[in-house]
Amino acid sequence: MTQIHTIHWLRHAGQQLGLVPSLGGGVAAWQLAREQGLLDLWRPWDGHNTDLYSLASFAMLPWSNRISAGGFEHNGQNHPMAPNRVGEPYPIHGDGWLQPWALTQPAPDTLVMRLESHHFDDNPYDYHATQTFQLREGGLDQTVSVTHLGEAPLPYGLGLHPWFPRTPQTRLQAAVQGVWLSGADPLPTAHTADFPATWDLNQGMDVNGTLVDNAFTGWSGLGRIDWPEQQLQLEMRVPDIHDRGQDDGYCLLYRPPAGPAFCFEPVTHPIDAFHQPGQPGLRVLRTGESLSLRVQWRFQTTS
Repeated sequence: MTQIHTIHWLRHAGQQLGLVPSLGGGVAAWQLAREQGLLDLWRPWDGHNTDLYSLASFAMLPWSNRISAGGFEHNGQNHPMAPNRVGEPYPIHGDGWLQPWALTQPAPDTLVMRLESHHFDDNPYDYHATQTFQLREGGLDQTVSVTHLGEAPLPYGLGLHPWFPRTPQTRLQAAVQGVWLSGADPLPTAHTADFPATWDLNQGMDVNGTLVDNAFTGWSGLGRIDWPEQQLQLEMRVPDIHDRGQDDGYCLLYRPPAGPAFCFEPVTHPIDAFHQPGQPGLRVLRTGESLSLRVQWRFQTTS
């Protein structure tokens, strides 16, 4: 019997947000109300497809993107990790997106989803996670957090995986210092400050083009998407990065060569950080310790 995944709607401040807690704690839609109708700020879910990549957005935890080598080692102990998506040779995007979440509404402008995960798919992680969404004038405040419940400390990471509508004139700008190049896997192979042609986010890049599926480093915590056809601009701000002013954040860009959408993802660590020297961006949590990622989304009309 096919499971029906119900969309739970929050309407406030001229926007509407639809969450699908039973489908990986994902987002079905985030839309702006205009005189001519609803405008999608994230590419909407069709309401039927159970492929999690068809959601408007989902949280990545307790790690982001891929882990190679069949798992990772921490404090001398090897932790096997199994692939978790058809067609992917590596475990990807954590396991929170593969489990149902519980939904509450603590305020008229806020929805909260919670998950308690205990060694899902035989992985080593034992944690409690929370996603909070608050609609406010001019945008959305979004927070994802994870608390380690296990006895032995483990490295954690977080990320968000929003899909944005892609029009012929859509542009993306973000201040970054470098990029991890990758092989066909696509695992990182070399880091460079010399951006390949059409990859320089600092200058504002076209989100239409050849494949990009790479992590950028030295991010300022601020990004902007422009849709000239819609006379709309959307800003993403990660205050815990941007307010420090050290330009030491990480973000990922997925620009498929075809299709109606692309991804620009705020993350706490680069791809396969588990196997990079020093495990950059990963945070080792002891029992009861937490890690959070806050993102402030703000839109405005342009001329």
